[in-house]
Amino acid sequence: MNPQIRSRIEAIHAAEVQFVLAVTGGGASAIGDLLSVPGGSRSVLDAQVPYSPQALAKWIGAQPEQSCSERTARAMAMAAYMWARQLSTSEGPLAGVSATASLASDRPKKGPHRVHVAFQTISTTCALTLELNKGKRTREEEEQLAAELVLYAAAEAAGIEPTFELQLAEDEKVVRRRIEALPSWRTLLTGEQSVVEMNCRGATDSIALFPGAFNPLHAGHVEMAAIAEQVLDCHVLYELSIANVDKPPLDYVEIESRALQFEEKPLVLTRAATFVEKARLYPETPFICGADTIMRIGQAKYYGGSIKARDAAIAELTELGSSFLVFGRELEGAYCTLETLRLPKSLVDISSSISESTFRNDVSSTQLRGE
Repeated sequence: MNPQIRSRIEAIHAAEVQFVLAVTGGGASAIGDLLSVPGGSRSVLDAQVPYSPQALAKWIGAQPEQSCSERTARAMAMAAYMWARQLSTSEGPLAGVSATASLASDRPKKGPHRVHVAFQTISTTCALTLELNKGKRTREEEEQLAAELVLYAAAEAAGIEPTFELQLAEDEKVVRRRIEALPSWRTLLTGEQSVVEMNCRGATDSIALFPGAFNPLHAGHVEMAAIAEQVLDCHVLYELSIANVDKPPLDYVEIESRALQFEEKPLVLTRAATFVEKARLYPETPFICGADTIMRIGQAKYYGGSIKARDAAIAELTELGSSFLVFGRELEGAYCTLETLRLPKSLVDISSSISESTFRNDVSSTQLRGE
């Protein structure tokens, strides 16, 4: 082992930061490097190699749009950080470190050879991307470089200035994206705070809530909000939940990039992954949604297959004074509205619809991400 790398690993073990690591596609030898230097039990809580597509999907809660990407690395790091929070019994700092790589294989690859490494702490999300010169290194050499980048990220997460240099060609460079969280984002992530309001001055008297992932925000969303304000005679607050029922929370890079889209539009960040949770935060409040969303609210499969649980959720929404303003949506090639969907009567009773003549916009965030 390179003496400088060994020295950095010793510093990592002495830093009193506890880690969970998750590595796929390349860079897994960093785990062995960390554990080959005495002191690993002080710093390494767990290490996972979710190598198959199924294992990766289980780690981050869903099949990623692209396995080897910065976004996937960040999601892996957040999942690792949240797992560290569950495992650790100390009061000390925690970090999730991840890597997803596409390296030389025994068959040619169409895309570039690359490594995406990320780390997540309570204060920081950082992503490091390295595109390698294709065909210039063996698999073993690319693996060593990927592992060194993982160790580099672990050192940075521990607040240690890395003293070793990656052996890169002149035209290769590590592209860095690092976001330091606002204090309110940190307390939202830890659960100490339930809501963070942004640009909401003067928009909190009579409101409707427009929940969504907004990945990205598009013209259809803005048009829906404008129509809802006219129909309901109220201010619309966009709502972005950093929590998800099955996935790790949004990281700080993701929160910032999505929040910036709204500019001066009122936005609330919450931890409310379900509509019942949202309604508890905002009772007596109308929700704006598409036909696809109201359909999910009415389907038992989203409640673990339990009709009883679904009905209980709708009953609580009703008791909390919630209502839904439903916009039509194209689903599987057919335009669906509140009236064309098969929904429980109890849900229909607290819902109203916007006609197709008033609004139809078939643009979707999924479609825009694919362009």
